[in-house]
Amino acid sequence: MLARIYRPAKNAMQSGRAKTKDWVLEFAPKAPRRPDPLMGWTLTADTDGQVRLSFDTKEEAIAYAQNRGIAFQLIEPKAQKRIIKAYADNFAFNRKIPWTH
Repeated sequence: MLARIYRPAKNAMQSGRAKTKDWVLEFAPKAPRRPDPLMGWTLTADTDGQVRLSFDTKEEAIAYAQNRGIAFQLIEPKAQKRIIKAYADNFAFNRKIPWTH
């Protein structure tokens, strides 16, 4: 059973950074999900897919996986590209798209 250790990304629907500080260990699915013919829900017999453990640091998550003999894949977070702008930049004279009414 393979586990993924990663840091979750920021929610695209909110500007806050809640639930992005911890490292998460979750198991990769063993079998694909299949639709239930009656209700249309997705089914799986894999109960490990429901397990999601949170850790304060990356080292704690790695130590947990190594102590229990769990094969894991470490996914490092990508660096955030920040574009710092001021409100006044919307009305700057040298804009690429001129501001008009």
